[in-house]
Amino acid sequence: MGPHPAVAAIRLAVRRVLHDILTDHTRPLGAPSLPAPYAPLGPLVLVACSGGADSMALASALAFEAPKLGIRAGGITVDHGLQTGSDLRADEVVARLVELGMAPVESLAVTVGRDGGPEAAARDARYAALDAAAERHGAAAILLGHTRDDQAETVLLGLARGSGIRSLSGMAEVSGAGGRYRRPFLHLDRQTARKACMAQSLPVWDDPHNADPAYTRSRLRHEGLPALEKALGKGVVGALARTAQLSRDDADALDAWARQAEASVRDTAGLLECAKLYALPPAVRRRILRRAAIEAGAPAGSLFARHIEEVDRLITGWRGQGVINLPGKVVAQRQGGRLVIRQS
Repeated sequence: MGPHPAVAAIRLAVRRVLHDILTDHTRPLGAPSLPAPYAPLGPLVLVACSGGADSMALASALAFEAPKLGIRAGGITVDHGLQTGSDLRADEVVARLVELGMAPVESLAVTVGRDGGPEAAARDARYAALDAAAERHGAAAILLGHTRDDQAETVLLGLARGSGIRSLSGMAEVSGAGGRYRRPFLHLDRQTARKACMAQSLPVWDDPHNADPAYTRSRLRHEGLPALEKALGKGVVGALARTAQLSRDDADALDAWARQAEASVRDTAGLLECAKLYALPPAVRRRILRRAAIEAGAPAGSLFARHIEEVDRLITGWRGQGVINLPGKVVAQRQGGRLVIRQS
């Protein structure tokens, strides 16, 4: 008898991603396996594991599938230090990953700042730690356990911010420097991961922050999405996930257009020419403005649509406005038909 359907689903999702990683790696797919100690070391793939159902299901599937493809499987858990006993929980996760046969496995303690709010600050600290771990261990990729439900929540959060089509595109299946981060579960729902853990008797930890109404995502998960499903039907999560993919395709196309158009709106000194910017479609023009602001030092995570709209009015509604202040101590101003975006 085969594995439980939920277990089979998560293993298949992970297997597909591992094949993609191998394709990107120097070792060709289908290369014959050699017995140790003669076999060369295969690529290392890490799993970011909090101990929750999603990431434990992912870790289990990685531990099962990786050896069959000559891939080394390791694990990282991040201790944000935001709860009493978080260090003990991290130690428990490390022990579980070691029991699954993973190596290397480590717990990383981080300091969470305050920029952008508690959720954004924790995310920034977590990804910085994961990036450092990937570099330190020479990992080919890091697997993340985000599910279709997480994707739906991300789309709704983006919609609430009014940040444009890119924020509606949610999380990419592949992201990060060199495609470092992979999300195998974006097409699987949260219950599938939980069922897989139950079927394998994997202990899971339910983060109390996920049920704390002080956090926006928690309120959306426990109040917002259920209300939408009650009003619109059970297909809301799937529809939002499809919206993310469609939005990502559109946003990627517009981003490519903006990159191609940017050179044509700069003068010989590299300054943006307002008249040429004005002639571009708004979606393309605003992307160029956003890129220019980020290049000047504005943090991407703090740069919202309202900021870019203010800068855009220097192009489309010029009435002698003064300096526009942007996050990261960046300023934008119009000078002699040129748009200057720089550090203040």
